[in-house]
Amino acid sequence: MFFYKNYTLCSCYKFDVRHHFMCKLFNYRFLDKATIDNGDKGDWSICSTSQVEEIKIIIRMLPIFLSSTIGYLPFPLLMSFTVQQGGTMNTQLGKIHISPASLFIIPITFQMVTLVIYDQAVVPLLRKLTGHPGGITHLQRIGIGFIFATFSTAVAALVETKRKKVAIEHGLIDSSTGVPMSVFWLGLQFFFLGIIDVTSFVGLLEFFYSEASMRMKSLGTSIFFCILGLSAWLASFLINVVNKATRNGEGMGWLDGSNLNKSHLDRFYWLLSIVGLLSFLNYAYWAYKYEYRYDPRIVAEDNEKSPQSDAI
Repeated sequence: MFFYKNYTLCSCYKFDVRHHFMCKLFNYRFLDKATIDNGDKGDWSICSTSQVEEIKIIIRMLPIFLSSTIGYLPFPLLMSFTVQQGGTMNTQLGKIHISPASLFIIPITFQMVTLVIYDQAVVPLLRKLTGHPGGITHLQRIGIGFIFATFSTAVAALVETKRKKVAIEHGLIDSSTGVPMSVFWLGLQFFFLGIIDVTSFVGLLEFFYSEASMRMKSLGTSIFFCILGLSAWLASFLINVVNKATRNGEGMGWLDGSNLNKSHLDRFYWLLSIVGLLSFLNYAYWAYKYEYRYDPRIVAEDNEKSPQSDAI
């Protein structure tokens, strides 16, 4: 499977998992000089071996952190613009008017159902094929989510193209509401958002938590939420860049104004699909080069044997 890598970095992974000791990593050995005492007048302050190894862990995870931040970029943009699209469409369900914001129940419901199916059916099958306790590695699970992020923006572009076509056919180009197209068309892109939550969201959280040392578990979780915050900030930055780049003199940019019928959200979604594809390729490169601190298959075997050994 794509970006698979062996687990050979940590020479004492069993001892680390069972007794929470810090493993010594084989890479970035130049940092080991920090553990050498050069005296009070030395070029650096002496650090403990644990401090050096924790710095190595952070440095190793940095490429995954940066590439995942870009890969997660479509998520906040889709969440924002989809609600804005829904405000222009037909929100009637029988005699009831559905708020576009209530469509968030679709990815949430799908996420709950998919998680159950994934854990009860997919994981056992993949576990038999790969030998991994989780079926696939954390990085592979994250990558699958980034692939679906690209699909979601492509589907969103197609739906937006159809919505604008309907608005033009009914002479509603100057109107910001009343497009005779059901708001449930947006459920397609919400469907893919649910897949992103099941894969990338959970995979990122598990990856940073599992790769962090025992003293850095809370930091690993914080790194994950930093990705969400930075991707939202980059989304706003991208909108401003696109608007400035697409203005012709005093004209409007693709996303300027409050009337989506006069904007070019469909083009922006296609641009986002290209960005998502490139960001996935960048992520896949760094994920392939990344080596885990320990093999989770061996850790699982060790955990299964530990109750018996403790009893003895």
